Amino acid sequence: MFTRPTLPTLIDRAQGDIEANLPGTDARLRRSNLNVMARLIAGTSHGLHGHLAWMAEQILPDTAETDYLDRWATLWLDQPRKAAVAAAGSVTFTGTSGVIVPAGTSLLRADGAEYTTDAEATISAGTVTTAITAVKPGAAGNADAGVTVTITTPIAGITSAATVAAGGLTGGTDIEDDDDLRARVIARMKAPPHGGAVFDYETWALEVAGVTRAWVSPLELGLGTVTVRFVRDDDVSLIPDAGEVTTVQNYIDARRPVTAAVTVVAPVAVPLDFGIAVTPNTAAVKAAVEAELTDLLRREAEPGGTILLSHVREAISIAAGETNYTMTAPAADVTHTTGQMATLGAITWA
Repeated sequence: MFTRPTLPTLIDRAQGDIEANLPGTDARLRRSNLNVMARLIAGTSHGLHGHLAWMAEQILPDTAETDYLDRWATLWLDQPRKAAVAAAGSVTFTGTSGVIVPAGTSLLRADGAEYTTDAEATISAGTVTTAITAVKPGAAGNADAGVTVTITTPIAGITSAATVAAGGLTGGTDIEDDDDLRARVIARMKAPPHGGAVFDYETWALEVAGVTRAWVSPLELGLGTVTVRFVRDDDVSLIPDAGEVTTVQNYIDARRPVTAAVTVVAPVAVPLDFGIAVTPNTAAVKAAVEAELTDLLRREAEPGGTILLSHVREAISIAAGETNYTMTAPAADVTHTTGQMATLGAITWA
């Protein structure tokens, strides 16, 4: 194993080399030209050692930085770093019947998020619902139904305030971060494609923007069938909607073996409720406990899986600031049937 020498070590080596090659000299004198030369050589060598140490981290994907990790992904993955996706949905305008909302009409949310209408729409019976898309891709563009967006340039005959329609604005995802991309690259290197192996379907699902976890169940619906389930942990709801399921279905259909009957479905959410009395009973400790339970479910919840009571207790115990607790629910391991998946339910604080 090579240990990178420190700058003082390199200075000492350079001084020793000078003295060995110029007998009778003292390269350690503070104001000696030879001392300056030794420090100059050591400083240059130290910089080169630093660059080599940095380059050594780039030659393997588990330590590579962003630019080099992207190069690894380009070489190994069919779908390199997943790009950010803009949120989309519908809004409802009110106004005078017959007035047209032009395509490309700009809308602003209270926090500055901007959207535009996808197509021209005409007010009928006082309202019209039309599709809009966020101008800037990313999860920040998602919004719940009922949120107000405002027309930036008023249109005569139309109320400036529009309302996000049922279903909200969804599908917005941020660009894939280094940790998630690194995990996909390493998984691809460990498990190269096998033309339809179980892990191939998981890999294909994870290549779709926004998908964070996926599970594959061969033969669940009979011979020749493959069932794929997935979640989107970074969305408001981790359970995908119908449009997101269709996107993954289409992506996998373009890659699956022609003989495989693949069905992509969303897991069925089963909220897991908790009854907890925590000490100290402060907002900060409660927030820490909730964060740990959320992390536990992200790591261990899966369709048809079991949430172990011992792991729930462990998650509460490691919460920052917690010194003691009692728990009334759950009282035992929580099991789920095929397709069902635990999600964070209500926490009742005693």
